[in-house]
Amino acid sequence: MTDATILDRQHEAQFGDYFALLKPRVMTLVVFTALVGMLVAPVALHPFLGFCAILFIAVGGGAAGALNMWWDADIDAVMRRTSKRPIPTGRVTGRDALSIGLALSGFAVVMLGLSTNWAAAALLAFTIFFYAVVYSMWLKRSTPQNIVIGGAAGAFPPMIGWVAATGSVNLEAILMFALIFLWTPPHFWALALFMRSDYDDAGVPMLTVTHGRRATRRHIFVYTLVLAAFAVWLGFTSAGGPAYLVAAIALNAWFVKGAWDILRRDEKTAEADGYIVEKKFFKFSLLYLFLHFGALLADAAFRAAGMIA
Repeated sequence: MTDATILDRQHEAQFGDYFALLKPRVMTLVVFTALVGMLVAPVALHPFLGFCAILFIAVGGGAAGALNMWWDADIDAVMRRTSKRPIPTGRVTGRDALSIGLALSGFAVVMLGLSTNWAAAALLAFTIFFYAVVYSMWLKRSTPQNIVIGGAAGAFPPMIGWVAATGSVNLEAILMFALIFLWTPPHFWALALFMRSDYDDAGVPMLTVTHGRRATRRHIFVYTLVLAAFAVWLGFTSAGGPAYLVAAIALNAWFVKGAWDILRRDEKTAEADGYIVEKKFFKFSLLYLFLHFGALLADAAFRAAGMIA
């Protein structure tokens, strides 16, 4: 066996490389929020159909991730946070990523429609299109509002789960969508505050690049206030309950306090302490959605057990 053959085999894509294209960490959030959206709906799906629905929503989310990696390979290669992804490192070709993304997209949409209803399938198809085309190909490279508008793509899964069960969109589904949609900008802007050089290098017009860190801090605070209002509102709908309402009040009080602390910071202080406050806010934001949707799930369990109306 020649050295060249050995080298080729070392660079041959493995299953883990293809799986990484699907952005499994993002898929975890997609699966969890879609599951909660389905379980808090007033119509119960058969367990097997519910399993199929979540599986195909997850596959659709992964397909969108693969299409995003195919299009953003040039950006990923120059950003520290993404430079180890399969395409920039040469483990997977862009053509393979595109093929996988398109194939899984079609499979997920058709199978979701066959297993639940075509309204949910259409919403999944729109979500994939929105993330791959509207966000990745258009917004991300053209406007500092990329995260604001593009956040809709990650906000659709609980609505898809709800529609898979009910066949229609209700206030509860809209508020679950709004919870993720309004959470996305503060979450990513906090990251951008201490990772600005990555976006500078990649030429991505993140708010920190186009308007500066001071403006970004103001935007984080305003969006967090609006987010808190919508998060608590959800607790007064049929999807919410006492567990969610208590969790929402506590979590959003902490989140608003964190955004206020970020707003008051000046850049010299932030640079001196390594953006410790911003990093703390970002880390908590990772738990924020899981705790909200976990509380929704707890109330759904209490209702199923007859403990609450």
